[in-house]
Amino acid sequence: METIVVEPLAQGWTVRTDTVANDLVFRSGSSAEDAARALAFRLASAGSPVRLKLRLRNKEVAARFICLPPLSEDEPPRLVDLPGLHAPLPDVGETVHG
Repeated sequence: METIVVEPLAQGWTVRTDTVANDLVFRSGSSAEDAARALAFRLASAGSPVRLKLRLRNKEVAARFICLPPLSEDEPPRLVDLPGLHAPLPDVGETVHG
């Protein structure tokens, strides 16, 4: 499962993924979040679920989502909020076993 992380830089925000070597950099957090969500929707539309993690300036996780592939060709992918998830999601590059 692909993981997309939005996190702050000293000046600006970055969007990191498991499979793309170069991070995307934005001036605002909202622009980075919009790009990350759009990327998650595109990847999920291709048939694979995607993790999306949003971090605050203090590095705490602000939100976690799973973007699920569409159930049919007529439906968009579904973005599921994971507010009650207590176990941390793995960081980009980590492998989940189990």
